[in-house]
Amino acid sequence: MALTDEAIDKIKAMIVDGELAPGSRLPKEELLAAQLGLSRNSLREAVRALTAMRILITRQGDGTYVSSLEPHLLLESLSFAADVSQGRAALQLLQVRRLLEPQATGLAASLLQPEDLDELRTILERSRTVATVEEFVAHDTAFHLKIVEAVGNPVLSMLLQVVSTRTQRVRIVRGSQASDALNNAHADHEQILGALQSRDGLLAAAAATVHITAVERWLAASLTEEPTQTTDD
Repeated sequence: MALTDEAIDKIKAMIVDGELAPGSRLPKEELLAAQLGLSRNSLREAVRALTAMRILITRQGDGTYVSSLEPHLLLESLSFAADVSQGRAALQLLQVRRLLEPQATGLAASLLQPEDLDELRTILERSRTVATVEEFVAHDTAFHLKIVEAVGNPVLSMLLQVVSTRTQRVRIVRGSQASDALNNAHADHEQILGALQSRDGLLAAAAATVHITAVERWLAASLTEEPTQTTDD
């Protein structure tokens, strides 16, 4: 095991065992290094890595602290993995979204307030006037996030953002027949909003399932398409 990995594991063990509680300040570098039997260089590398994971936070001029360790905060570090995922990995992330988001959409049907429904309508209207795929995806992301946030579970909201990031959505739409994909997405969004306005949780969940399944199909189709071959006469 690399020395940095060993250092990371030792600090994690202190957190798991309760020696370092959420929000607590780490001992001074030289003391912690001696306590864990590590070099100060290995300890510094471990702290950098754990900070990137949002397990630790560094406050300039004050020291290093254990973060709140709330699950949705720790999940943020996974967004990059979703951003760079392509091919089968991206398809697997969409499958996770299909398992989770329809249920959240169904739950939201009884929780969204009238002003929330008005905001969703505004988002959809704006999405029809965009000039670029990126603009559409921004509205698409806002639409789905607004619905999921009504459930009031930040872990669920962050997890769904992780499995379907804006970067990933742009890539999928660009890889499909964009005009058809956008038209179908507009129709699907209307079905979802209509079900939510009717407070019909089952219908909302079904509409969300249809929508996400369609996105899966666009991506799956792009994976099976062979590059066009050209020959010289």
